[in-house]
Amino acid sequence: MSILAVEGLGKAYSGFQAVRDVSFALEAGEMLALIGPNGAGKSTCFNMINGQLAPTSGRITIFGRRTDGMTPREIWRLGVGRTFQITATFASMTVAENVQMALLSHHRRRWPALRWAARYYVGEAARLLELVGMADQAERSCGELAYGDLKRLELAIALANDPRLLLMDEPAAGMAPRERHALMNLTARIARERTIGVLFTEHDMDVVFGHADRVLVLNRGMLIAEGAPSVVRASADVQAVYLGAGALYGAKP
Repeated sequence: MSILAVEGLGKAYSGFQAVRDVSFALEAGEMLALIGPNGAGKSTCFNMINGQLAPTSGRITIFGRRTDGMTPREIWRLGVGRTFQITATFASMTVAENVQMALLSHHRRRWPALRWAARYYVGEAARLLELVGMADQAERSCGELAYGDLKRLELAIALANDPRLLLMDEPAAGMAPRERHALMNLTARIARERTIGVLFTEHDMDVVFGHADRVLVLNRGMLIAEGAPSVVRASADVQAVYLGAGALYGAKP
């Protein structure tokens, strides 16, 4: 059974159809990219899956449970991790403390004051930081981190609830080319080792075609192509959408 199934998904705003009749599925351990030009409906589709927007039509099923209508927190509790285009961390806290805060929420631990929070899940936070290559920066303040390191920290935070599904909104945005591929290689390795399904949106076609197992292409709210990267890249419909962008035949990492 697919860990994520989207069936006939649609979203309308005052008569404007932002997403129309989109259907796809994601398997455990798969890296699935959702791409399309600006205004194609990627963010709308992504935010409906995450619970930030309610669909106008269709259904979303995660781990066999219908989730359209659930809040982002309820969906997160099911075992769904999320990273954002713009990183959101506590700049005044250390790297380790940021992960510990996510772990406190995952374990539903209440604490009387923030100064006590740093005493909990120290070992678990250290293991997550080791996983993403940030163990040597555990005691640094987040406000001192380079942007690429913040992205890796955000991945550790997303993994704190031991997700089986990971939603990544433009994970490589704002990063240098080498950092982009390093982050996606890391994500793919963790996804395979932990059998996590990953759905990600991305504008960098080198990242998409270099790291996705399968690619979905949206245009004007509709799914126009789906398949292996080589198949999608050769699609006449996809070429027409991206004509002139020079992005579909970029070099792989």
